[in-house]
Amino acid sequence: MSMTKSDYNKIMRTYDQRKASNSQLQTKRLDEVFSKVPELENIHKQISTLGLKAIQKTIAHPSQKDKYAQELTSNLQKLKNKKMTLLEGHGYPADYLDPIYTCNDCKDTGYINNQKCHCLKQAIIDYSYEQSNLKHILAKENFSTFSFKFYSKEKDPKTGMSSFENMRSVHQACLDFVEGFNTSFNNLILYGRSGLGKTFLCNSIAKELLDQGKTVIYLSSFQLFRLFENYRFHKDEEIVTNDDIETIFQCDLLIIDDLGTEFNNALTSAELFNCLNSRLMNRRSTVISTNLNPNEWVSKYSERIVSRIFGYYTQLKLFGSDIRLMKYQ
Repeated sequence: MSMTKSDYNKIMRTYDQRKASNSQLQTKRLDEVFSKVPELENIHKQISTLGLKAIQKTIAHPSQKDKYAQELTSNLQKLKNKKMTLLEGHGYPADYLDPIYTCNDCKDTGYINNQKCHCLKQAIIDYSYEQSNLKHILAKENFSTFSFKFYSKEKDPKTGMSSFENMRSVHQACLDFVEGFNTSFNNLILYGRSGLGKTFLCNSIAKELLDQGKTVIYLSSFQLFRLFENYRFHKDEEIVTNDDIETIFQCDLLIIDDLGTEFNNALTSAELFNCLNSRLMNRRSTVISTNLNPNEWVSKYSERIVSRIFGYYTQLKLFGSDIRLMKYQ
């Protein structure tokens, strides 16, 4: 999430490289087309000088600036129409000579009206994942690599369901969450003791939505509350900015892993409520994993938080044997 100035500069250098690469491609296209259609080069030069001529006329005759502005608009449109006609007449797309941008929204600057563009926000998230090795983990832990072989088909006497059947249901609920992400608002809480696959499923959800181009923030509860604490009190050298906190509140999906392992106090409870409530109000989905059972939620967190979880989250209980122990037996 948060990053140093050096990290930020690395990301912005990729924007500089992108602009340079696109500029070279545009220059190559100009050279190619002008060599085949010399008339287009003349039109291109006229378009480039029209604005300067209009400014010069306005300076000489300021009272007629509206007249010159209208003339400029009219002449520009005529030249652009002629340019498009010539391009299409020679087999080129009408916008073939236009400036080339990887992100048309910010014109590859990373900013729109001094605010971070969605592409820069995603670049920061991607960079953070690269540094944390999460993308390497997601390559191993995803829906395509999920295995049911560690879940017993023996019926649990209390529930009348096997852990295999239960995980089939939980797994399908996670798939449904991903498949319906664009059309319906939903939140998940996966709970059960450690080693049952909760983090694996969170990773699987994260990968699917990242692959769709969604902004996904994946944090352990410890990391989440450390960010809030650093933002409030600047305890670490790594500064957490308002943009970092805003991204937690506004990203398409926030995943909070291992909720309940953090040191809990009045401040963390208030921060958690503010985060969950704000995301609910803005219809931003959240996925939570925790080792706590519902009774423990009530004793550890405030009634306000628990009511949000019970009222607005689909609860998915996992049970069975510790998979991590089974893998090493």
